[in-house]
Amino acid sequence: MWWKALLFWFVLMVLAIGNGTVRITFIIPHTGLTAGLAISTVLLCALILGATWFGIRWLGPSDTKQAWIIGLLWLAMTLAFEFGVGHFLFKKPWSELLFDYNIVQGRIWLLVPIVTTIAPWLMARVRDLL
Repeated sequence: MWWKALLFWFVLMVLAIGNGTVRITFIIPHTGLTAGLAISTVLLCALILGATWFGIRWLGPSDTKQAWIIGLLWLAMTLAFEFGVGHFLFKKPWSELLFDYNIVQGRIWLLVPIVTTIAPWLMARVRDLL
């Protein structure tokens, strides 16, 4: 099951990269930055939930604990990728990387790691696997 969880995370990253491309190319030019980021965040959350809904049987968590561990693994990998690649590869300062988590400034990106974490448990419950 664990290799499946790791492999599935890469599917989620492909969806996230595609979402980013759509955000930059289509959404933000038509809506502006703040609205575009919010729309993109909600869209990515929907993509994560949809993909997990389709893939949860294949992932096969046998109990609630395993579903939560998959979500926490995805969270750790997502944050490591976002901050590691963002800072060390793209040379973005930490303040810029953390800005997307500033709810006071209208940034709702925090929903993505939350949804990423709960998606395996939630979709397993919805699909009556737990």
